Amino acid sequence: MDDLLTPLVQGDRRALSRAITLVESTHSDHRARAQALLAALPDRQALRIGLSGTPGVGKSTFIEAFGTRLTGQGLGVAVLAVDPSSTRSGGSILGDKTRMELLSRDPRAFIRPSPSSAHLGGVARRTREAIRLCEAAGYDVVLIETVGVGQSETLVAEMSDLFVLLLAPAGGDELQGVKRGIMEMADLILVNKADGDLLPPARRTVSDYAGALRLLRKRPQDPEGFPKALPVSAATGAGLDDAWDQMRQLVQWRRDHGHFDRNRADQARDWFLAELRAGLLAQLDRPEARRRVEDLGRAVAAGDLPPGQAAGQVLDWLAGVHAQ
Repeated sequence: MDDLLTPLVQGDRRALSRAITLVESTHSDHRARAQALLAALPDRQALRIGLSGTPGVGKSTFIEAFGTRLTGQGLGVAVLAVDPSSTRSGGSILGDKTRMELLSRDPRAFIRPSPSSAHLGGVARRTREAIRLCEAAGYDVVLIETVGVGQSETLVAEMSDLFVLLLAPAGGDELQGVKRGIMEMADLILVNKADGDLLPPARRTVSDYAGALRLLRKRPQDPEGFPKALPVSAATGAGLDDAWDQMRQLVQWRRDHGHFDRNRADQARDWFLAELRAGLLAQLDRPEARRRVEDLGRAVAAGDLPPGQAAGQVLDWLAGVHAQ
């Protein structure tokens, strides 16, 4: 049994940090140990909430205010903040954790910044594993914050129970500023900074999005009235309790109608397929495979071989290696 397992399931935050570092490691020995640790984890479930938003919308401020509200209710909150990678070290810039000073000192909270490391989708390569570790450590809510909003950053919706899109008011043509794809994935759209002089434009933005959401095709996993847009203020706390009530109402409805368990099953299958694709790509990183790819690449560049035929030769070679 891994010596990390017992303190991890007892809620030791240091053990949780070490376990996440282990699963994020690319060293072959570490990967084997990480897989064994993940297989031994108890089956615990937390509410997984994915959060994305436009730059400057106040994601970190919202998470701190929202997370502090949840810990005040006695809930354990884990925050997985995916930061842009440093161009020098390749590690996390750590900007999000430094902006959550109050929540980072809360004994019921755990904040882990992870570098995106050029991984697309707004999440890190091992975010799924980190979620499982946080659940095993006994946290009730896991908040997954993406790098920032974008067309490709809907991957977080495939590993969460709720996907929340955070927007700011008075940001120009809001409906053009966010792509339809990410709107179709959102369960709740929260318009932040709905206070002071920005309260009237925030209400107009909420109204605009509420109208836009009604034009989208209704999803089978949504009850009547969802997805919906709501105004919130991370600065004053206005609307946060209502947003939390709406989240719990939606999750309970999905549990009662079987959508929650089906979504978790789909997530497990997506995780398997993602690992399979990553493993196949890793086969091309071996020295002999790299040499073969480089030789065929030169032949394609010289016009001696069609790209499709060259790719087929690599795949046939890989199949032959594994058949031996």
